[in-house]
Amino acid sequence: MPSDPLPLRRIDHVKFFVGNAKQSAFFYRNAFGFDVAAYGGLETGLKHEARYLLRQGLINFVLVSSLHDDHPDNYRLAKHGDGVCDIAFEVDDVRKAYDFVTGRGAKGISEPKAMEDENGVYEIATIAAYGDTTHTFINRDRYRGTFAPGFKPIDDDLYGPRQMHPVGLKSIDHIVANVEEGQMNEWVHFYEHVMGFSLLVSFDDKDISTEYSALMSKVVQDGKGRIKFPINEPAKGRRRSQIEEYLNFYHGPGVQHIALTTGNIIETVGNMRKNDVNFLTVPRSYYEALPDRVGKIDEDIEALADLGILVDRDDEGYLLQIFTKPVEDRPTLFYEVIERHGARSFGKGNFKALFESIEREQARRGTL
Repeated sequence: MPSDPLPLRRIDHVKFFVGNAKQSAFFYRNAFGFDVAAYGGLETGLKHEARYLLRQGLINFVLVSSLHDDHPDNYRLAKHGDGVCDIAFEVDDVRKAYDFVTGRGAKGISEPKAMEDENGVYEIATIAAYGDTTHTFINRDRYRGTFAPGFKPIDDDLYGPRQMHPVGLKSIDHIVANVEEGQMNEWVHFYEHVMGFSLLVSFDDKDISTEYSALMSKVVQDGKGRIKFPINEPAKGRRRSQIEEYLNFYHGPGVQHIALTTGNIIETVGNMRKNDVNFLTVPRSYYEALPDRVGKIDEDIEALADLGILVDRDDEGYLLQIFTKPVEDRPTLFYEVIERHGARSFGKGNFKALFESIEREQARRGTL
């Protein structure tokens, strides 16, 4: 098999289906620092849904809400609450990508089609992934408009007064899926044998466990190593793990968290806190042991401790990371902010401290 049988240029965008896209856009704009770059809705000729495109660095989020009770995705709100419904990839050839994966067993959702407006041709096709999450292949090489047909540019200043502090998020580092117990290897197989990904690293319940709960995780990546998807499943423990909690409230497999990169995590997290984003915290004792565990780093440990930023090191360098609390009422979707200094790993040395922090939140919710 060639090293990259399915060339993917990048993650084009992440699509969310939400109850009120306008209000969700306001949250991501004022809390996470996104610009509201484009809009689709009644004013642009869309009669069935409203769409907002949010951009920051190389990150594109698309927020979608239905306008009528017969929208085919309305079931998502009752079943899942707000959440990620699609992870889209930019590709060289939509038809070739779609035929490749469906020929290897992927379930087609929407066959390749060319959508055309006054700005050119936009090509798109969609396949099924875990749960009711989908992957969409996109090519806009012949499209000169704003993002996609049905979207029109929107002046961010007209969206409302900007109260937030600048954040400085740059790109998507990885996107994490939670699946049912016993299903992790099945979806690793899907990404390896259908999508042409490869296994990067595995973590078992000895790596990711606390006194009460545990999980298993495997990370797959595309042929170029740019797109990384950790896939988690629950493992046996004394109490309910964070994965079980997610599955119970999301009612099935789905995207657990999205990791976003920054070039200055201290500044980014400091401003996100000023924007009222809530992060998980770890005990102060974590930082007392940090110099011996990770060695020399460029950042001031007191500054990291004040913000609750975690540090880990691998053979390639070190990383800094922090995790938000869930951004929905349900304890489902959350975000990671990460700054890499050579490290290619995922913070294995932080797993215990992180999961104990999550368990403290579970205990507060009564779901541990």
